[in-house]
Amino acid sequence: MKTIAILVADFYDDNELFYPYYRLQEAGFHVHLIGAIKGQAYKSKHGMLATSDLSAKEANPNDYAGLVIPGGFSPDYMRRSSEIVAFAKTFADAKKPMAAICHGPWLMASVCDLKGRKMTSFYSIKDDLVHAGAIYVDAPVVVDGNYVTSRTPKDLPVFLPAFIKLIQG
Repeated sequence: MKTIAILVADFYDDNELFYPYYRLQEAGFHVHLIGAIKGQAYKSKHGMLATSDLSAKEANPNDYAGLVIPGGFSPDYMRRSSEIVAFAKTFADAKKPMAAICHGPWLMASVCDLKGRKMTSFYSIKDDLVHAGAIYVDAPVVVDGNYVTSRTPKDLPVFLPAFIKLIQG
């Protein structure tokens, strides 16, 4: 059974973390929440708690078939953790499936070579992606190679099937 990593940090969007968490389990995957600190309870935008299973420093990217980056304001905190940045960069360098929704591509702008890659996101970070070299597309889901991106929680019903299809090959 394949294992998927979902990154977690304070101020994540509740739907963008828990919807993938449970949908991926329903699809037969093991799912680990990876944060800066193991066992840390991270608070969502609405005060819900999610506790990390492992720290990014101790988690081995080779153990995971793919990575999900939820949005909310958490990607800004993720980019402040050198361990999370290094963990995510390993997925990018290995060309493993990476899925990011809403503000999630903020982290991708820090760890991925986005030059010429088609992507979408919440509209407010469009400029960040374009400045990182991405071709911005306003669509519910954009799949470009090993990257799957979506705009908002409303896109979750097309975001997760596209990511699962990519992981299953």
